[in-house]
Amino acid sequence: MSKRIYLCSPHMGGREMKYVQEAFDSNWIAPLGPNVDGFERELCSATGAKHVAALSSGTAAIHLSLIMLGVKAGDYVIGQSFTFSATVNPIAYLGAIPVLVDSEPGTWNMDPELLEEAIRKVKGERLKDKVAGEIKAIVVAHLYGMPARMKEIMAVADKYGIPVIEDAAEALGSEYMGRRVGCNSKFGILSFNGNKIITTSGGGALISDDAAMIERARFLATQARDPAPHYQHSVIGYNYRMSNVVAGVGRGQLEVLDLRVRQHREFNAWYRELLKDVPGVTFQSEPSPDFYSNFWLTCIVIEPAVAGTDREKLRLAFEAADIESRPLWKPMHLQPVFAGCPAYVNGTSEALFTNGLCLPSGSNIDDAGRERIAEVLRRAFKV
Repeated sequence: MSKRIYLCSPHMGGREMKYVQEAFDSNWIAPLGPNVDGFERELCSATGAKHVAALSSGTAAIHLSLIMLGVKAGDYVIGQSFTFSATVNPIAYLGAIPVLVDSEPGTWNMDPELLEEAIRKVKGERLKDKVAGEIKAIVVAHLYGMPARMKEIMAVADKYGIPVIEDAAEALGSEYMGRRVGCNSKFGILSFNGNKIITTSGGGALISDDAAMIERARFLATQARDPAPHYQHSVIGYNYRMSNVVAGVGRGQLEVLDLRVRQHREFNAWYRELLKDVPGVTFQSEPSPDFYSNFWLTCIVIEPAVAGTDREKLRLAFEAADIESRPLWKPMHLQPVFAGCPAYVNGTSEALFTNGLCLPSGSNIDDAGRERIAEVLRRAFKV
């Protein structure tokens, strides 16, 4: 019986156990330690960031970045609607108000024009109603590995003096205008969850060129313990640091990051060749040479009237063959938990959610697995 093909399962590189064994041999079975220090240094080299704090998750990194930007209850934080909820949830942790901005069709990421409209309208409503809350941050995601239009987004953010956080959880190894994503703003967020392009099973990182901010993040992430011989705390802290064992897995994974990016991009090219003659099927694509995606997941949009099938029929066909696929993210402005939040929408993310599918994209899917995938696609599109 054939094994299930997952959307994107962990793919070990071979040297992870070397670092994990070192943690056991030295008895560093705890948060912090040599692997954490090494992983942070190596992430600096891999991303181009000057400073890194290794954390328990990407969500923790977003939470800490918002805290350090002074976000408080009643403030506004502008977030991308078309993303996973972890991009927006930390705004709610702080009692702030998410302002949800739709996508532009080129990258599927935050629309810079709608972003400016949202800023103007929120500022106008605050003045009219004499509301105390301020717009404290913009959180933009690089969806499925595709870089957002950071030049245009940063121009808007700089115009209004609002700091930007890049959620690059899905985009490690991707580049925008020759720089790794996460390095084009105040903070970058990384995730090493089990299905990411490299994994530590669970974990994340905060990256920045601001040394003081990263040092502050490390302090807050270790329960904000004051420098005293006894346990003393002057501010609320969090248990957000990465463990030395997990960091060992990350060090081994980081050694094969560039290989994994090449493998994911090659898989994406394989899909494009397979489906090149199928009408009504389009891919998430790089708009210009300024964009270099890791293609963590290969994603398609199906026009049912032209393609002869739809997203859900194809998903169920994959499931019947014991192959995992997944609808594109349901936009945050359609999520019950964010009902009532201000939203600036243009229909892009709703159409993508209705007609889009994430195809199985793991770098460890072998030729036999690809043939099983191809068989489902040929039947579905009658090619």
